[in-house]
Amino acid sequence: MSGEVAITRTVLGSGPRGSEDPNSPFSSSQLARLDEALTLSSLESGLPFSVYVGDLAVPTRGSAEELFTKLTDESVLVAVSPAQRCLHIVTGPKSALRLPNRSCALAALAMRAAFANGDLVGGIVNGLRMLADGAGHA
Repeated sequence: MSGEVAITRTVLGSGPRGSEDPNSPFSSSQLARLDEALTLSSLESGLPFSVYVGDLAVPTRGSAEELFTKLTDESVLVAVSPAQRCLHIVTGPKSALRLPNRSCALAALAMRAAFANGDLVGGIVNGLRMLADGAGHA
């Protein structure tokens, strides 16, 4: 992957959300699909969801948690680094009350299965749906 992409209501990466970056690993239709999944997940659950796709500094969990500091305590961050083969779901103090570790683990398992089959976008979209379902309605 040649760059990082932040698909979020709050910009975490370089460049605005949905920009036509030639280094982006996503097509316009894939970005639209991810944006729709983020919007629906956030509306359904009342929690602001964010997605980061790109390299993470080592240790990767610490890097994902550092990205999360740019968000609110109610947020949920899905950080994916395909090149490093890692995925982290980070919740804040308030979102963790609604989204238990078990729900995050199940969503991560489903995402990893899709990623293993080469479906990065589908994995993220399904993971967001599962996380929103796990959090319940606002």
